Amino acid sequence: MELPVTESDIAYAESYLAAGDLETATPLLERLVELAEEYIDESCQATDAVQFFSFADAFERLAYRRVERDPRELVQVDAPFDRLYAALAFAYVGAQDYVSARNALTQAVRWNPMNCSYRLDLAELYRALGNTQEWAALSHSVIERASDGRMAARAYANLGDFFLEAHNALAASGCARLAEKLAPEDRRVQALTDRMVRERPEAAEASDKEALAELAAQGVETSPSAEIAICLLMCASDAAAAGDRNEATQLTVRARGLIGDEACRALIKLIRESDAELAQERAEDSSAPADAPSREEEGPHAES
Repeated sequence: MELPVTESDIAYAESYLAAGDLETATPLLERLVELAEEYIDESCQATDAVQFFSFADAFERLAYRRVERDPRELVQVDAPFDRLYAALAFAYVGAQDYVSARNALTQAVRWNPMNCSYRLDLAELYRALGNTQEWAALSHSVIERASDGRMAARAYANLGDFFLEAHNALAASGCARLAEKLAPEDRRVQALTDRMVRERPEAAEASDKEALAELAAQGVETSPSAEIAICLLMCASDAAAAGDRNEATQLTVRARGLIGDEACRALIKLIRESDAELAQERAEDSSAPADAPSREEEGPHAES
C-alpha cells in the first residue's frame, strides 16, 4: 500500500494549528490520522523481528537502540507519524478534550519514544486527568532518555513536586538541586525552588550527598543518562567526519549540557580512540568496508 500521508500534508495541517484555527485544523488532522492508521494496519505491523518508527534523525534511532536494547530491525517510515499524532493531541488540548489528547499523544510517543517533549506533555495530560502516578512515571522515564539539559531539568522538577506531595522533602530537595544544575533559568525549575523555600526550607540544610542518596533510594537516577551523551558524541563525531561542523557542535553542546565539560572531554577522547582503532582494523581487513558494523552495532562504545 502506498503511503497516503506525507510530511507536507502534516505541515499544512500544522499551519492551521499555528494560526489558532482549530476548526480547520482538527478535522484535517483527524482525516490524516484515519488514512495513516489504514496504512499502519496494512503495512506497519510489529513482529518479534521488526518494529516501525518515525524518528526525527539518526541520533534518535541510535539512542533508542542503545537505551531500549531493542534487538528487532528498526524500520523508519517515510512520514513523521509522531508529529501527526502530536499535532492532533495539541488540537484536542485546545478543545479541552484531554482524554482524546492523551490517547493521541500516547501514539506520538509510540512512534518516537525518544522525543522527551512528547513524554513530558503526556505526563501533564495524565496529571490534568488526576493520574499523578503516571505523571511521575512518565517524568521519570525522561531522565534516561533526555538529550538536553532542559528536558532532564523539567523531569526532575516534576518529580520534585511529586515528592513534596508525598511528604518526602529530602528527595524533593535532591530533585531541585539537580534541576537547578541543569537548567536554572527554566520556569518549572524556579517554581520548584520557590516552593521548597516556602514549604520545606529545612530541606536546604541537608548536604548534597544526603539529598541525592535519598533520591537514589527512591529509585531515581541522580544524573542524566551517560549513554545518551555517548550517542550524542558518536553522532557529533560522524557529523564532523562528514564535514558538518555546525551539527557536530550542536550535538557536542547538548552532551556537555547533560554531563558537564570534564566527562564530555573524557568521552570524546574515548570515542576518538575507538574510532581510530576501528579504522585501523578496517584498513587491515580489505573485506571490512562491506561488513563494517553500524554505530548501532559497534561494541567498544557500548562498553564505555
